[in-house]
Amino acid sequence: MTNAIEVLNLNKKLHQFQLRDVSFTLPSGTIMGFVGENGAGKTTTIKCLINLLKKERGSIKLFGLNQESNDIAIKEQIGVVFDNIHFPEMLTPKQINQLMGAVYKTWDHHYFLKLLDQLKVPIHKPIKQLSSGMKMKLSISTALAHYPKLLILDEPTSGLDPIVREEILDLFLEFMQDEEHSILFSSHITSDLEKIADYITFIHEGEILFSENKDDLLYQFGIWKGSLEQSKDLPDHSKIRMKKSPFGVEILVKRNEVNNAFYLEKPTIEDIMLFYVKGDDIK
Repeated sequence: MTNAIEVLNLNKKLHQFQLRDVSFTLPSGTIMGFVGENGAGKTTTIKCLINLLKKERGSIKLFGLNQESNDIAIKEQIGVVFDNIHFPEMLTPKQINQLMGAVYKTWDHHYFLKLLDQLKVPIHKPIKQLSSGMKMKLSISTALAHYPKLLILDEPTSGLDPIVREEILDLFLEFMQDEEHSILFSSHITSDLEKIADYITFIHEGEILFSENKDDLLYQFGIWKGSLEQSKDLPDHSKIRMKKSPFGVEILVKRNEVNNAFYLEKPTIEDIMLFYVKGDDIK
């Protein structure tokens, strides 16, 4: 099966920031959580994927097609959602329906209105009168109404209340009922990704630290807590990163390299991120 996204050694310099040899693959029919702290390079990577920024080096393929030489054909098959809506604020959803019908060959006017009705988005109100949750629902409906194979989402649930976030996640899961559909989901709300993602790709300071199956990732790590003196009993080769606190230390370890005598907590994606970003190397 063709991969939805293949990125190999992507490099892009933007002011003082640089993507350095970014590589990851999103298999068709799966959801990838794309995580990292603010400024880590998530949005820059996404803009390179959709050709809003020109890469300097590397290879980007979507659906097996070279991104630069097949730009129009690719964009017919993707839906993109940023954290802010990018339509003039005086437009209404009804006017957007007319506008987008002229942009996409496969735009479905009736399906768009059905989505808005399902999400309770008023079609006659201008965008400037909509709440942030309604604006995001409108953005997602716009991304879905031309039947894309791939959704590229940049912080779609940021700033939304839990009820609206749950509603939006359900919509993404509904989209994934088709086995050819895929989602690249950039978010700092890692609890959302733990609910729906198949893979997690972690970018830090412009570099990919890991890109792995989510379940394998969460299973392979454990968190040990205790004093610095007690930590000496842990096998050295099992230790990955350490955080100090007034109460002792927390160490991210490889679970299968620590025997059952040690109690390990199961980490979340956020825990793993914090160890890599805020933790110390263990010499």
